[in-house]
Amino acid sequence: MTTLIREADLIESVADALQYISYFHPMDYIRALGRAYEAEQAPAAKDAIAQILTNSRMCAEGHRPICQDTGIVTVFVKWGQNCQLESTRSLQQVIDEGVRRAYLFPENRLRASIVSPPIFGRVNTKDNTPSVVNVEMVPGDHVEVTVAAKGGGSENKSKFAMLNPSDSVVDWVLEQLPKMGAGWCPPGMLGIGIGGTAEQAMKLAKESLMGDIDMAELKQRGAVTDIEKLRVELHDKVNALGIGAQGLGGLATVLDVKIETWPTHAASLPIAMIPNCAATRHAHVTLDGSGPAFLETPKLEDWPQVEWKPSQESIRVDLDNLTPEVVANWKPGDRLLLNGKMLTGRDAAHKRIADMLARGEELPVSFRGRTIYYVGPVDPVAGEVVGPAGPTTATRMDKFTKMMLDQGLLAMVGKAERGPTAIAAIKEAKSAYLMAVGGAAYLVSRAIKASKVVGFADLGMEAIYEFNVVDMPVTVAVDATGESVHQTGPLVWRRKIADEKLLERV
Repeated sequence: MTTLIREADLIESVADALQYISYFHPMDYIRALGRAYEAEQAPAAKDAIAQILTNSRMCAEGHRPICQDTGIVTVFVKWGQNCQLESTRSLQQVIDEGVRRAYLFPENRLRASIVSPPIFGRVNTKDNTPSVVNVEMVPGDHVEVTVAAKGGGSENKSKFAMLNPSDSVVDWVLEQLPKMGAGWCPPGMLGIGIGGTAEQAMKLAKESLMGDIDMAELKQRGAVTDIEKLRVELHDKVNALGIGAQGLGGLATVLDVKIETWPTHAASLPIAMIPNCAATRHAHVTLDGSGPAFLETPKLEDWPQVEWKPSQESIRVDLDNLTPEVVANWKPGDRLLLNGKMLTGRDAAHKRIADMLARGEELPVSFRGRTIYYVGPVDPVAGEVVGPAGPTTATRMDKFTKMMLDQGLLAMVGKAERGPTAIAAIKEAKSAYLMAVGGAAYLVSRAIKASKVVGFADLGMEAIYEFNVVDMPVTVAVDATGESVHQTGPLVWRRKIADEKLLERV
């Protein structure tokens, strides 16, 4: 007997699931992150995890996005062969309608980040479509749908290689991790696909991230299969690198390592690795023809009782009266609370500024003596000044850093590390780079008390805003001498982990 899957039911199920994952973390992630918080000994990393956990609970309570980057949507469909889609539209079109409704939902509008075409224009599609749909036909009379929303910061750190059959998977993974930096917002998961062909390995890696985090349970019962043993080995050796939360140095870099495999050619060993960030977002629903599928609301009491508060060592900074002398006194690792007016700008704004300067045109705003925040906020709803507004990956702005510092900029705020070019420019200008926590977008937005567009309004979320902030938490990541905590922190904790055998105690 054929099961009819109504178009409206599939659309509503996809839309509801995408709204759900925008503000509810998977509980397996929250439990694992809670364990990591209790075990963490590095103060900066523990503070970052506290911000992520606090932000998560706030988002669950307020039904607002965990991260301002609400992701590109990937959908895995296992379609029962006894099922028929009751629609005149393609499966892609029906799923995209669900995505469209989710991202344009007025009570929790999500950020549209998809541009088309991918080169030569890159115009925002305004509704976050199209999604990436993967379909597998399977025996059965129901349809299983897994939706995920993957942020650019973690997706951009994906790795792939065609290894020789005799090469070490462990060595390859450990070689890649330091190259990935902190732009993928650890602690998170690593999804690894091994075998098949190039495209199959990448698909396996992405699909592996849809599974539950169970590393603690696996270690407790003991690994049995070769793949389980490999997962445990990689988990422990990656954490021994000391990269830590947000790349600041610490015990928890990954909470789990997932591995999926597929038979491959005798001459090949394809391997792909895709990280999942602190804004882990995926959900699974099943349609059986009886109507839409909805997800159960998690209980707030299941969140760890962690409430982030500024540390007593935090230094309040007046951005409206910031001077080079004040910036020069900041030390790597100092925790600051920013107060006053700051400008924003990210990829598109920086590119347009570069083009205007090349043409000798006047910029819409002066950057002299100012601080810039690399951010693309979510649209506000229900009286908000601004929607969730966490930092974007700073390394994408590295090539523009000297240009901006030449305009008199004193400080920059973003997430993750800076590269050698940017650090050299920061040292030369005696400026500073400050790091906000990725995965704490709603928490950060609460510090923004006023917002207005001051340039490039046509760029939407990539416009130049002026924020007025009160006690916005950041950490000095690169100081005026060019010292970077993303270089020193992991080195310190790698040695501590090795010398004191810290991972054996957690």
